[in-house]
Amino acid sequence: MLQHIIDSSHLFRPETALTATFCVVLLVDLFLRKRTSMPAYVAVLGLVVTGWFIAAQYGGAPATLFSNMLAVDPFSIFFKSLTLASTLVIVLFSLQSNELRDSKRMMGEYYALLVSLTLGMFLMAGATNLIMMYLSIELTSMSSYILSAFTKEADDSSEASLKYVIFGAVSSGLMLYGMSILYGLTGSLDIYGINRALIAGNVNNVTLLISVVLMTAGFGYKISAVPFHFWTPDVYEGAPLPVTAFLSVASKAAGFAMMMRFFKVTFIDAAVGGSYLGSWISVPGFEWNHLLAILAVLSMTIGNLIAVWQTNLKRLLAYSSIAHAGYLLLGVVVLSNEGYAAVLIYLAVYFFMNLGAFFAVMMVANKIGSEHIDDYKGLGYRSPLLGVCFTILLLSLTGIPPTAGFVGKLYLFSALLNAKWIWLAVVAALNSVISLYYYLRILRNMFLTQPDPAGAPIRFGAVQIVILLMFVIPTILLGVYFGPLVQYAQASITMFTNR
Repeated sequence: MLQHIIDSSHLFRPETALTATFCVVLLVDLFLRKRTSMPAYVAVLGLVVTGWFIAAQYGGAPATLFSNMLAVDPFSIFFKSLTLASTLVIVLFSLQSNELRDSKRMMGEYYALLVSLTLGMFLMAGATNLIMMYLSIELTSMSSYILSAFTKEADDSSEASLKYVIFGAVSSGLMLYGMSILYGLTGSLDIYGINRALIAGNVNNVTLLISVVLMTAGFGYKISAVPFHFWTPDVYEGAPLPVTAFLSVASKAAGFAMMMRFFKVTFIDAAVGGSYLGSWISVPGFEWNHLLAILAVLSMTIGNLIAVWQTNLKRLLAYSSIAHAGYLLLGVVVLSNEGYAAVLIYLAVYFFMNLGAFFAVMMVANKIGSEHIDDYKGLGYRSPLLGVCFTILLLSLTGIPPTAGFVGKLYLFSALLNAKWIWLAVVAALNSVISLYYYLRILRNMFLTQPDPAGAPIRFGAVQIVILLMFVIPTILLGVYFGPLVQYAQASITMFTNR
């Protein structure tokens, strides 16, 4: 037992580094209050050290930690890397945000909460036990509740946080109740043990379905899937822009990591699981992927249709995020490693195009103090570089070639067609057409509407331009040279530890 704890602690170093960073950031803020940027630099240093520990885990053998509570494997390492990159980017966003700078709040607690949120997402990526799943979700949720209301001076910030807490509490309760039913059915909290009990066939399928529906409510809340999405537009609009961007990418990725591991390990018969391109065999009598197919259609359709009517860019991107959750669910529905690899590819390109879009919105908001679409009239003439970069990012979100967004959707649709989900691919394609309409509304205002004669040219600092190009350039490059990303995603799906 002692040796197992020592070995587990060795592999737990990334999470340990985040915990230490959280404590150090708070101490720095306590003793160096006048140096407001110091907590950010300490947080970056801690994140870099965490990245070093993650890099040391690449190529290692899959392992389980602390009596099968967590897994360290290529799948969890992929999501930890994505989450860590998102956190580093959000720290850069925060340093450039007038919204946070003008809030006159001590920023140490802000960066400490970002690190705490990152730690929760790390635990979500590797959780293999129902208790660890619940605890990691709660850690993530508690941190995000506070961050969403960090600029409490804003009129809509406290309201958004309150809605976030209410919906989070309801979904958390539903998920916990579903877990208790699943434990009662199988006698195990370990998802591998649950899988063995289900394959033995000694459970009632109706009760099992009730349990999975309740747990899906918790997963759906984290990924902003319909009908668990109601908190998303209000929180995205009321939270500071860096926090909104973080929730739109990292929180969604962590939710998908946990959900994908849970469904694949728990409900797939590994004895007849199939090869890389082969289909998986679900536990007999329980076709859970049809439930996810319904959620995917609802998320894509409702997200895109409501986004058409939005005039605030943060709310528009919130409904766009809901629609993208629907696209991502397509890869889970098909029951194959090909589908799971497509989800990882899409999340990687979504990281660049969605964070880039939010940063562009923040740059404009810093200058004109507005996120309203009508205030973007003539922006392409007042700031041509930003207009072109924002256009590339929006076209990528739509899935127009040769951008990275097209590659992401190409692999998702390919997985659907190979699995014979033709009708679902048609619905997804139609939704992509709908999304083109509301993204083009922004482009029309920027380039097809003359600027106000009184509107002066908008100029941005070199640092902001460099950060924006950090997203735009990979969005273009991954649209034409995506082989390494595809190979990495496929390698990460040799993922789950077998016991």
